[in-house]
Amino acid sequence: MSSKDFSQPIREITVQELATRLKTSTSKLQLLDVREPLEVEMASIAGFEVLPLSQFSEWSTQIHSRFDKDAETVVMCHHGIRSAQMCQWLIDRGFTKVKNLAGGIDAYSILVDRTVPRY
Repeated sequence: MSSKDFSQPIREITVQELATRLKTSTSKLQLLDVREPLEVEMASIAGFEVLPLSQFSEWSTQIHSRFDKDAETVVMCHHGIRSAQMCQWLIDRGFTKVKNLAGGIDAYSILVDRTVPRY
C-alpha cells in the first residue's frame, strides 16, 4: 500500500454515528479493522474483521472475493490515519461506500464506550 496523495476526499463517520448504526440499523455494514493483532488484543469492537496492514500482501488479493464493493464499509484503526489509507486503497479498487471512522478506536473509547481500553 503506497502513501501517495489521496485522489479524492474520504468520507468519515463519527464514533457516535457508528454506535447508533450498530445498535439500530438493519442494513449490513462491512466493518474492517486495519490495526495489528496486538492492538486488537488490547482493545476491540465486536463485528470488525481484522486486516492488519502489515499483512497486506496476505489478504489484498482476496479483497473482492471477501467483501462486497457496493456495501457500506467502515474502516477503523487507532486514530484514523491507517484507516484513511485503507479507505483510499478500497476506493481505488472500486469500493463505492467507504467511510473512515473519525478518531478510530481511541475516540470510540473516549466518546462512546469507556469499557473499551485506551492504549
